[in-house]
Amino acid sequence: MLANKLLEKMKQHPEVARMGMIATHLGLVRGTSLDGTRVDEMEVQFDLEAVERIRDETKRLPGIVEVLVACNPGKLKVGDEVMAVAVGGDTREHVFPALVKAVDRIKVEATKKREIRLENS
Repeated sequence: MLANKLLEKMKQHPEVARMGMIATHLGLVRGTSLDGTRVDEMEVQFDLEAVERIRDETKRLPGIVEVLVACNPGKLKVGDEVMAVAVGGDTREHVFPALVKAVDRIKVEATKKREIRLENS
């Protein structure tokens, strides 16, 4: 699992003693779109340079020690992992907002996705 790998890597960080918490996001392919229509698959592409830029900018926020991102591009089925983000930092007051901001920015600035509905399903 993407999130488990990020957590293990985060706990091995040389500055782990500065971290009071690690928060994670794990995005999955849903079986319905936001408008309620069925989704069978999703095709996802990531702009990895943009992801890296967002990661670096998030890492510079107050109290943040490390930010890790794992992307799973390609054609994915319902329930497949799309992206994992882990943010490690000093307190939840810093970590939670940084995680939300990073995920929101990656989704808007660095992700293209297309929902697929199979004809015979």
